[in-house]
Amino acid sequence: MRRTPTRRLLAAALLVASVLAAPVVATSATAAGTPTGVVHPLGIDPHDGHDHAPCSSNGLGHGVTARLDKAIADVRKQAAIPGVAVGLWMPGKGCYVRATGVADKVTRQPMSTDFYSRIGSETKTFTVTALLQLVDERRIGLDDPISRYVHGVPNGRHITLRHLAEMRSGLFPYSADADFAHDLLSDPTRSFTPRELLAYGYKHRNTAAPGKVFVYNNSNLVLLGLVIEKVTGHHVADVINRRVLRPAHLDQTLFPDGPNVREFPEPHAHGYTNQTLTGAVADSTDWNPSWAWSAGAMISTMHDLRSWAKTVATGELLSPETQKQRLKTLPTGFPGLTYGLGIFETGGWIGHNGSIPGYESVTVYLPALKATLVVLINTDITTGGQEPSTLLARAITQIATPGHVYDGSTPTR
Repeated sequence: MRRTPTRRLLAAALLVASVLAAPVVATSATAAGTPTGVVHPLGIDPHDGHDHAPCSSNGLGHGVTARLDKAIADVRKQAAIPGVAVGLWMPGKGCYVRATGVADKVTRQPMSTDFYSRIGSETKTFTVTALLQLVDERRIGLDDPISRYVHGVPNGRHITLRHLAEMRSGLFPYSADADFAHDLLSDPTRSFTPRELLAYGYKHRNTAAPGKVFVYNNSNLVLLGLVIEKVTGHHVADVINRRVLRPAHLDQTLFPDGPNVREFPEPHAHGYTNQTLTGAVADSTDWNPSWAWSAGAMISTMHDLRSWAKTVATGELLSPETQKQRLKTLPTGFPGLTYGLGIFETGGWIGHNGSIPGYESVTVYLPALKATLVVLINTDITTGGQEPSTLLARAITQIATPGHVYDGSTPTR
């Protein structure tokens, strides 16, 4: 059954919860493009996971590599995914870095592991890192009320920055508002301001008392973006660039904002979505990401995300105590999934996924094996209620790390 735009946008907001959706049965749908494979020389450092030695075409051994090839091809066919780029690095065992399918359904340009991609809610890991740096500098406190920094938030005197970062504010998500969905999908090129976004959610009563219930909510991260701007006196995109991207040496990652909000560096794949007013599939490559702002507007590459996975999971830009706070994950109500401060844990993997019309991603790090997984695809169209990036990450980890399966549990609903 096709979802209405309002329900689909809400589903995107609830993407993290979807990593534990039940497996789906393969359908007869065929993926766009031929099952061509491209191997790119991104490699593995047996010590710290940050260098880029060549990754051979048989990097994890013939058997595992062949199984991964088949599993990815099967998911592409099942979920009709045009193009997939996967990077898996396992110190001491090898690596698997491949792109399959097409980046453009019209020209049939092959997918590549070199492309820039929209990373949706992975943006939250960058925003929360910038916020936690301010905590380290004692310029803010996690238990400060949001009303100290942003006026007009419903129940803002009792909602803390911690509640916002851990998705327990009780605020109504702006992306679940029917008027927002209509306004966005009526003109996907329009720009939204943070205050305009929040106003859609403020029309509704709060959904719960602060700290009580996990509800994945972009309103929370938009508010934290405003806190960062209030405290630093600078645009959040500039703060993240200066305080997070540069120190982490992420030269291929950016936060398009302001006059540059439509920026999407080449090369990049075309993105395909059915989040339209009619439900028809559309090319969303150049849609304006301002509606996601500090909750989901950023762009990156496999190269940078490979490095970022370890940086964010191990807290390289934060004090040990603040990183401990970030990784204090709490139950979400979905078996096997816990959520901390802008980060989740599932099957031992730590990181985040992302979805924005036309694109999905997964960037996670497995401390037990010092392994890193990055998945980038150019569609967000669900299959049987399942996010295609989740299907891929699950299939890959079932083979490569069977003791640590991403999305290994079945939800209660």
